[in-house]
Amino acid sequence: MHSSLVFSDYLVFLLYFILVTSYGYWVYQRKKKAVTDTKDFFLAEGSLTWWAIGASLIASNISAEQFIGMSGEGYFVGIAVAAYEWIAAIALIIIAVWFIPIYLKNHIYTMPQFLKQRYNETVALIMAVFWLFLYVFVNLTSILYLGAVAINGLVGGESLHLIMVGLAVFALIITLGGMKVIGYTDVIQVGVLIIGGLATTYLALTIVAEKFGFGSDAIAGFKVLMNDAPEHFHMIIPKPDEDSTQLEINKYLVLPGIAMYFAGQWIVNLNYWGCNQYITQRALGADLKTARTGILFAGLLKLMMPLIVMLPGIAAFVLYKNGHLPQLEGGSKDGAYSAILGFLPSGLKGLSIAALTAAIVASLAGKANSISTIFTLDIFKRYFDSSATEKKLVWVGRVTVFVSMMIAVIFTWEDLLGIGGEGGFTFIQKYTGFISPGVFAMFILGMFWKRTTGAAAIAGVITGFVLSVFFNEFATGVFGPETIFYTAYPNGAGEYEIPFLICMGLSFMFTMIVMILMSLAGPAVNPKSFNIDSSMFKVDKSTLVLIVITLLILTALYAKFW
Repeated sequence: MHSSLVFSDYLVFLLYFILVTSYGYWVYQRKKKAVTDTKDFFLAEGSLTWWAIGASLIASNISAEQFIGMSGEGYFVGIAVAAYEWIAAIALIIIAVWFIPIYLKNHIYTMPQFLKQRYNETVALIMAVFWLFLYVFVNLTSILYLGAVAINGLVGGESLHLIMVGLAVFALIITLGGMKVIGYTDVIQVGVLIIGGLATTYLALTIVAEKFGFGSDAIAGFKVLMNDAPEHFHMIIPKPDEDSTQLEINKYLVLPGIAMYFAGQWIVNLNYWGCNQYITQRALGADLKTARTGILFAGLLKLMMPLIVMLPGIAAFVLYKNGHLPQLEGGSKDGAYSAILGFLPSGLKGLSIAALTAAIVASLAGKANSISTIFTLDIFKRYFDSSATEKKLVWVGRVTVFVSMMIAVIFTWEDLLGIGGEGGFTFIQKYTGFISPGVFAMFILGMFWKRTTGAAAIAGVITGFVLSVFFNEFATGVFGPETIFYTAYPNGAGEYEIPFLICMGLSFMFTMIVMILMSLAGPAVNPKSFNIDSSMFKVDKSTLVLIVITLLILTALYAKFW
């Protein structure tokens, strides 16, 4: 594909770049304390407002894998993939009400610190090293690779390496200013992301309307989607039976109907939003009221994300189905979003590239800051130089940011990790999903059950990983396709497969059993357990209003699209 960008596209992108970098520099200049204060550099302690926290959470969460991957899933299965976004809104309510008070009361700044205080130093060190490897070699690399590929496709397909370096440098500029710069520039990033994303969705719907003879009417375009692809507008995918086609089975394997709401969907969201340094770091420096409001604001924003990252995929499906997107013939579902962008007029392409760049750079900056925080506070300060000054720790953090970004560029330069072969969304889910059941079990029991022991925590992480691999790769070969715990389905490749989210739920259940049994052999109250009381979890009226509004909107969405 040759570049079809014109002057107005470049101008829009240039204005976006100048706006973000200028605002970031202004924020940095206003508070140079960040040069010597670790809590301010890593956490922006006390300086992020609720709206900055909420915007930063969304900016860090939405990246190329959502724009490309979730749009592709919208093309394939439809609105059911919105569960990842909408259940996240409920997960964020749970985090705001029950998780954050525990973190803040115990002055938790990093997830390894939580594990050290609640369990022991061994658990903290094991998980700190694991998270560093995961963030650098899975998350940072995949965000950078997917982002470069997506933007490269829009600008002509001949500048992959240049774009890769540009994204890395842009993220470095923001990250080296500290969490306050990241948090406040994320407000602009989210604004660009939402405006550009909604513009793309609006255009996609008007194109559908035009192709079906309804003029440039976005509402008419949405009605066309619902009438032409009604199967794409059901949240619950039916369980396959003997008459189901392979396509219907494949959809169920990705999103296993009502069953996923009793299994992995909650683990994915609660672990991601509540036990993940990359995410929780935004709220750990604030007071409880500000943190809660920011998290709930992010939950409200999550409700609208499917409009931006999923609906264009359904539009691409309807257009392709009716012969208007022949370029998708034989291609993967991940090409759906790019195919829609091909319809964009001059100027809007620049806005769409800016929106994609905003999502990618915000995610890269947030991830790099988390890598820096864990390495500096949980490894360097504890094991290499316990007497290091605040200023030295900040500079170690900055060097860590630079090194981690360079490693990501090196490993994505020729795609050494094979991200392109597996697909970025699959690559991330595969390597983070295997560890999620054990990590979440370790956190949830550590917070709310005083008896949980450090030995049980280590056993939980190992058990969760082993069982995740077993259920995903070997269970059907050992126990067959049908047991009391699961039903496996033919995957079209001559094998039987258990839906991934069901595997995650089973792994979590058995991991919890192992941890509980091991902890019962220990003292009735672990000396390192947290002191919690019901007053910690009380919410004020304004917080309660936000929660009720979120739940009402969510109820209406599920009632409409069930």
